[in-house]
Amino acid sequence: MPIAQFQRVLNAAEVAALDAQHVARMLVAKDASIDQLQQQVQTLQHQVEWFRRQLFGSKSERFAPLPDPQQLHLGQVLGQDLPVPPSSEGGGEQQVPSHTRRRPRSDFADDSASVPFFDDSKVPVLTIEVPNPETKDLGPDQYEVVGEKTSHRLAQRPGSYVVLKYVRPVIKRNDTQTLHCAPAPLGVIEGSRADVSFIVGLLVDKFAWHLPLYRQHQRLVAAGFKLSRPWLTQLVQQGSQLLKAIYEAQLASICASRVKAMDEVPIKAGRAGPGKMNAAYFWPIYGEHDEVCFPFFDSRRHENVEKALGLKQAGDAVLLSDGYEAYASYAKKVGVTNAQCWAHSRRAFFEAQGAEPQAAAEALRQIGALYDIEREIRERKLKGENKRVHRLTHSKPLVDAFFDWVDRQFEQQGLLPSNPLTKALAYVRERRAGLEVFLGDPDVPMDTNHLERALRVIPQGRKNWLFCWTEVGAEHAGIVHSLIATCRLHDIDPYTYLVDVLQRVGEHPASRVAELTPRLWKQHFAANPMRSDLDRLTRAATTSGAARAGQ
Repeated sequence: MPIAQFQRVLNAAEVAALDAQHVARMLVAKDASIDQLQQQVQTLQHQVEWFRRQLFGSKSERFAPLPDPQQLHLGQVLGQDLPVPPSSEGGGEQQVPSHTRRRPRSDFADDSASVPFFDDSKVPVLTIEVPNPETKDLGPDQYEVVGEKTSHRLAQRPGSYVVLKYVRPVIKRNDTQTLHCAPAPLGVIEGSRADVSFIVGLLVDKFAWHLPLYRQHQRLVAAGFKLSRPWLTQLVQQGSQLLKAIYEAQLASICASRVKAMDEVPIKAGRAGPGKMNAAYFWPIYGEHDEVCFPFFDSRRHENVEKALGLKQAGDAVLLSDGYEAYASYAKKVGVTNAQCWAHSRRAFFEAQGAEPQAAAEALRQIGALYDIEREIRERKLKGENKRVHRLTHSKPLVDAFFDWVDRQFEQQGLLPSNPLTKALAYVRERRAGLEVFLGDPDVPMDTNHLERALRVIPQGRKNWLFCWTEVGAEHAGIVHSLIATCRLHDIDPYTYLVDVLQRVGEHPASRVAELTPRLWKQHFAANPMRSDLDRLTRAATTSGAARAGQ
């Protein structure tokens, strides 16, 4: 073969080899691109399924049978013609008119005859006669009333406002020719014209019924009062500060519990800049005596768990939580057991239904069987050793079978790590030890649902009062929320409780302040609570009216 022809054949072979390598690289790149696109499609399908469930699906995470595939859901009927809300971006500027500030006026009680802060043509006024102590041992002919001094205090009935008018006679003793007048009754906030009933009404309306102060101010103005909104804010701050010692005593009681549940819930508190608020957190803690506290911290850092619970815990203590690593780190550092929540594990499979409906439904069915056993325990009112034996007999085999199923799913399924079912399976397998704690300890709940119910007041409030202007305000909100939520856990009327303890806390021995926490207050003082002057006056008028009606 001639040399030139041989060279041409050799060149053709090299070109063919190069083309084959190029094609091979293209195929590898194509396979990688397909895998990436499939992963993106799965992620987007999961997101679409989540949004569809938020719009049209059930919010309950309990196991339910799969729906009939022939039955269309509302989203399919409506199609894609859902209205799109207008974008809030852009929009230009808004001019805010300037204003002139007035100097703040004192809100202290006034002994003058005029009543500048309410319209007496609209507001009912109840009169309370304050006896002069100098007349106790004197006959009517031994003194004469030469005048009187009046002071007014704002009070509140449920759903209405009342002004209490205190009339204090000024007398002149005939023997000494001296003038005497009884001092104005002291309020829980010294020098304030707000009665304890009004202060408690503000706290309960804001934190129990989520009525912001600006709406309460509008209601007061409509009722005929002339009051400033900052004054209402000051009353909430001062009232919360009076309750701080009780809150701290309750938090100490919770931290001393052997079994505690803890979580974190976000709240906006403190200014981060013009029109922006800082992202902060309440870290609610639930104790074994049905008490809950809401410590406030400005972040979600791990060390906040140490600050809230302290580093001294009993050797057999249990901390029940979700899968956040902060709790596991604290438990390892302090030497306590970190029990895991089954409701959070169930939620992971609930979210995976859109990607892998059959496997997720099977996981939900098995977890639902465990909850059926817990329901049976509650119905039979099993406690202590009987409860532990029942769990070991009935729940433990189901737990073992569940984790065997999880292991088989990992072996059988070739799912991507980003697949929601893979994430759910990995979540429970990594936390198996914590999820099994409840089997051998009858005092450990299966989940943190009891804490989730108690902390619900925080997200409910966020929809109404939205944020706390300062971090100190958030701390005060946590104090009041803690006491009101605990009152509800013990079937205590928050209004009656707060009226009592606000009057009692200033005179109660500091060493026994724990007696004023809702749980112990119910034992010591609930039978005969301290009332406000408004309540006593109303009860007296009711009793008098009933007596006259019976004659």
